[in-house]
Amino acid sequence: QVQLAESGGGSVQTGGSLRLSCVASARRACMGWFRQAPGKEREGVAAIFTGSSGTIYGDSVKGRFTISQDNAKNTVYLQMNGLKPEDTAMYYCAASGFWDCRKWSMYNYWGQGTQVTVSS
Repeated sequence: QVQLAESGGGSVQTGGSLRLSCVASARRACMGWFRQAPGKEREGVAAIFTGSSGTIYGDSVKGRFTISQDNAKNTVYLQMNGLKPEDTAMYYCAASGFWDCRKWSMYNYWGQGTQVTVSS
C-alpha cells in the first residue's frame, strides 16, 4: 500500500506559476500527476520513472510543466509555469508499479488531490 499526500495548489493569474509536491509513503516504479476539471475526464499530465528520472508529459503541458523527484524525501514535484485558465483542475498525485510509466491506466495509488485555479 502506498499513501500519497499532495500540497501546493492555489489560485494564480494567467501566466503565473505554482509548484505541487507529493510525498509518498513508499516508492514505486512510476510517479505521476493527473488532473481533472469539472465535467471532463481525468488527464495524465506528467510522469517520472523513479529509477532513471526519465520524464513523460502530456501534450497540453509540454514546455510549461516540469516533473522532478527527490528520492531522499520520497517526494515528487510538479513545477507549473505559464499557467492558463484551462489548467484549472484538481491535481492528483499517483503511483504505479508497472514498468511503463506511459500507461496512465496502470496508476493504482492516488492522493486526495489539490486544487489549482487559474484566473484570466
